[in-house]
Amino acid sequence: TGAGNFAGWWQRYWRFTGMRTQVAPTSGAMGYGVPAGVGAKLAHPDRIVVSVNGDGDFLMNGQELATAVQYRANVVFLVVNNGIYGTIRMHQEREYPGRVYGTALSNPDFAALARAYGAHGETVEDTAQFAPAFERAHAAGKPALVELRIDPQAITTATTLDAIRNRARKGS
Repeated sequence: TGAGNFAGWWQRYWRFTGMRTQVAPTSGAMGYGVPAGVGAKLAHPDRIVVSVNGDGDFLMNGQELATAVQYRANVVFLVVNNGIYGTIRMHQEREYPGRVYGTALSNPDFAALARAYGAHGETVEDTAQFAPAFERAHAAGKPALVELRIDPQAITTATTLDAIRNRARKGS
């Protein structure tokens, strides 16, 4: 994974099966997930590698899809697209409720971008679409990207942006 609020879902709900099965930044560095996924797959070509990235996180180093395609590093890249720099937005709402600056993203069609690089790419907009999309991505025989379009309100596993803003306005 890269760094951002999207990673909380992965950390909370995915059960890692053993030591050395997760690669993630220890200092919160955005842009880590895509190149780390490529490196993990090249180091362990026999393993299934899933790289989980936020949209802002992906925009930092997503061009490394070209490296994945070039070296046939068949990673499944998940891009959690909520259209914002979520962690920064969460902090803005907590400290300065309703005063939001510089966190909105103008994203490309990530699935189309993946296809432009020669990878498999598709978009998921509903939870029921995820499992079949993931299976197709995994079976594609080449690097694959699944864009997961989500509501920006789902900022963490435990709260929403509106709830954070409302708590901050009440001073609690």
